[in-house]
Amino acid sequence: MPKAVRLVLGVKEGDEIAFRVEGQRVTVVPIGATHEDPVVGKFLSFLAKDIGQRPQAVKPLSKTFAVRMRSLVKGTKVDLDEPIDGHVDL
Repeated sequence: MPKAVRLVLGVKEGDEIAFRVEGQRVTVVPIGATHEDPVVGKFLSFLAKDIGQRPQAVKPLSKTFAVRMRSLVKGTKVDLDEPIDGHVDL
């Protein structure tokens, strides 16, 4: 990566970077850089506003739906403390 690009990104030679592919666009970001998805942020803002205006619309999941969700993951074992192999950009 050219030095000028490293300077703009604030990375040193040898630092790790990630490539994000969005349609026909590719962006380069330093690993560990915070990135907030604007769509998720707008959606969460919409939900917060809607819940504030219509709290009565918030309903618990139906028992049927909960049973269906459980059936879809039955037998799947998940260790939340297990390390993830490789680099992950969340």
